[in-house]
Amino acid sequence: NFEFDLCGWKQDENDDFDWHLRTSSTTKLGTGPATDHTLQEPSGHYIFIKSSFFQLPGQKARISSPVLSRRNKNCKVHEGVIIFYYHMYGAHIGSLLIYQRTTLKREKLLLNLTGNQGNFWQHRALTLSGDGDEDFQVVFEGVAGQGPSDGIALDDLTFSREC
Repeated sequence: NFEFDLCGWKQDENDDFDWHLRTSSTTKLGTGPATDHTLQEPSGHYIFIKSSFFQLPGQKARISSPVLSRRNKNCKVHEGVIIFYYHMYGAHIGSLLIYQRTTLKREKLLLNLTGNQGNFWQHRALTLSGDGDEDFQVVFEGVAGQGPSDGIALDDLTFSREC
């Protein structure tokens, strides 16, 4: 829920910029959600990328989950799900892509959202594919758009009990 830190999620090193931990109370009006999803108040935290003059359209920020083990009998990956909330608002918003990445760096695209999705938190649940026996991570990739006040926020990233 990002209330204290990145909760074990790691910034990728091979991207163009980073996801940032922030609250709505520290942002300018119109540059992100009015509240976080967890606490539903401006002092609550979430992670966020913002298109700005420092990023060119198309540049990427990536953040990845801790490694999930396929050998763990409690992680029945064919039933595994990642549940999350996202906020993508702005006339020139970029894209949010979610991948399942194996430890050998093979990536499978799970979701691609592009453009304005509305000025509210939305819920998604994605099934994690169970093929193969490699350990894996889930990667959230935000792609910068063209609007300097447009951004993408994530909150309450959760794996189902199977994982």
